[in-house]
Amino acid sequence: MKPNLSLIHSLFHDASSALLIFRQLLQSSANPNHLTFSLLIKACLSSSSSFSRGSPTAWLQVNQIQTQLLKRGIDQFLYVNTALIDFYMKLGFTTHARQLFEDLPSADVVSWNVLICGYSQHGHPHDALQLFVHMLRESFRPNQTTIASLLPSCGRRELFLQGRSVHAFGIKAGLGLDPQLSNALTSMYAKCDDLEASQLLFQEMGEKNVISWNTMIGAYGQNGFEDKAVLCFKEMLKEGWQPSPVTMMNLMSANAVPETVHCYIIKCGFTGDASVVTSLVCLYAKQGFTDMAKLLYECYPTKDLISLTGIISSYSEKGEVESAVECFIQTLKLDIKPDAVALISVLHGISDPSHFAIGCAFHGYGLKNGLTNDCLVANGLISFYSRFDEILAALSLFFDRSEKPLITWNSMISGCVQAGKSSDAMELFCQMNMCGQKPDAITIASLLSGCCQLGYLRIGETLHGYILRNNVKVEDFTGTALIDMYTKCGRLDYAEKIFYSINDPCLVTWNSIISGYSLYGLEHKAFGCFSKLQEQGLEPDKITFLGVLAACTHGGLVYAGMEYFRIMRKEYGLMPTLQHYACIVGLLGRAGLFKEAIEIINNMEIRPDSAVWGALLSACWIQQEVKLGECLAKNLFLLNYKNGGFYVSLSNLYAIVGRWDDVARVRDMMRDSGGDGSSGVSVIEVTPLRDINNNLCPSEVYLNTSTWQHLCLC
Repeated sequence: MKPNLSLIHSLFHDASSALLIFRQLLQSSANPNHLTFSLLIKACLSSSSSFSRGSPTAWLQVNQIQTQLLKRGIDQFLYVNTALIDFYMKLGFTTHARQLFEDLPSADVVSWNVLICGYSQHGHPHDALQLFVHMLRESFRPNQTTIASLLPSCGRRELFLQGRSVHAFGIKAGLGLDPQLSNALTSMYAKCDDLEASQLLFQEMGEKNVISWNTMIGAYGQNGFEDKAVLCFKEMLKEGWQPSPVTMMNLMSANAVPETVHCYIIKCGFTGDASVVTSLVCLYAKQGFTDMAKLLYECYPTKDLISLTGIISSYSEKGEVESAVECFIQTLKLDIKPDAVALISVLHGISDPSHFAIGCAFHGYGLKNGLTNDCLVANGLISFYSRFDEILAALSLFFDRSEKPLITWNSMISGCVQAGKSSDAMELFCQMNMCGQKPDAITIASLLSGCCQLGYLRIGETLHGYILRNNVKVEDFTGTALIDMYTKCGRLDYAEKIFYSINDPCLVTWNSIISGYSLYGLEHKAFGCFSKLQEQGLEPDKITFLGVLAACTHGGLVYAGMEYFRIMRKEYGLMPTLQHYACIVGLLGRAGLFKEAIEIINNMEIRPDSAVWGALLSACWIQQEVKLGECLAKNLFLLNYKNGGFYVSLSNLYAIVGRWDDVARVRDMMRDSGGDGSSGVSVIEVTPLRDINNNLCPSEVYLNTSTWQHLCLC
């Protein structure tokens, strides 16, 4: 009896049906041949979503097929074995696929390609590259498919040189750039941040297909050029190409306007594609349109964890923790098991002390479901406890982990700095070095912030030396942290040198140098930086205006301060915070313009706090306005502001006009309130003690400069 090949062929899109027919064929004593096995494996490959990757069931099915191949001697057919290797790879059984490949009596280029492609798709780039080198040593000639299969492995910065080498090999071997290879190269260069190379390849393509356009749109989106991604999409339409679901998803990953993309999705009839709808929900959520994202999610029958996680994250970013928790509970009601990303999405949004218990409850949920073993969750919990100064709890989580990758060290060091425990952060860094873990830019930036808190200039300089020796890019947050450290540790000249060495400073870096100039009373330099950042097309934010207003206050420039305050509100539509109001009130008060200052306070959109009233009280002391100062102090005390600085300001006000009895009375009031003025701290750097042989004395503590230099000289 001949095997019913036509029946199997008709059902090859349905793996379970094909397997059922195959079992019936065996039960009927038919003898399947190599074509039967070829169609069966093809059926399983075409519907590989029916098998859970790496599951015992999938392993059993593929193992039974291989057993039948061996039993009937079909393993002599190379193309059948190649298909089986591909099946193993797609199910994630890379070790078994490699063993089957090694057992082949003879391989061809297709077999090599299948294995290389499998390694590349499953995140084993080094194995894919090693296999490619081995293929060349075995005198096999790679084809375009080989190169296209290998290039996704090189789509990361650390393998950029290998990717360029593969590209060069393809050119040297005379392999023409067909659309498949050109698309793979375009994608590879984009993932390695070489957008110029991606653009050049795309422009030189003789034949562009939909995949080519999708790749270029995705390349622009990955590199942060959202406007160019949209322009590329419009050009694609002008060329007469119809977008695919992948086009829309790439456009959404480029952070396009969600309403516009939504309309086009409806127009193209992609509303039935679950992946497109999920991407649209996440786009609405990412851009802050949380209610629209939730409405869209509820309107479509497909309920998945990705959409809900996007909505949870959006609520958390807005600080709407209750709504985020409600969505999290909804996943449980739908029998969708939340993963580590969903859990930390809630934790990241908890910043109000009243929500601390919610974070603890989620910690308990993570323990119960084994999610705390995930490095992502552990880091999220460490950051959560550090945010609320629960350093002991964070350290307990940290030291309980047997494996501590760099990201975990960074979370703990950053958490200590944020909680004002910079000395603990320094000690952790010493332990981290002793464990053989090398710091990255994030570690360095966190430690530099700690140096600002402690005034450790020498340690900051040592960290700067480490950056220079290890070629760490002094850009963005690293450069900003260095500038901030040097300005706050008294070396503005070093801060300036670093700032002007950065090719294209971002807004945060500009803000840092503006604040530095303001701190040193160099208001004209601060104003010059403000003008330059505008010339570069950057839009100032609230931090920028806080810096220039502080500069105006230090320089007594009333007109300039009022003008910047007006520009902030009218031209940029920024709502002033209490800090901005404190600056402007202090500026007016110090100039003796108390009427204008009080008018500003009366017209505030938000309720003035102790900083605003304190700025006015300090101005009264400078201008010797005793009556107004007494009135302000009385109101502050009635409002129960227990700030020792207010007592000091009022005491100084009485002292400057010679009312010594009132000075004594205020000092007594301050002592009765439980304090004697604001606590002050002096910081000094201790030079390491050495003996006559220039050796460190045994009593020297680990935080001395010499120890740090030893730890950072690597």
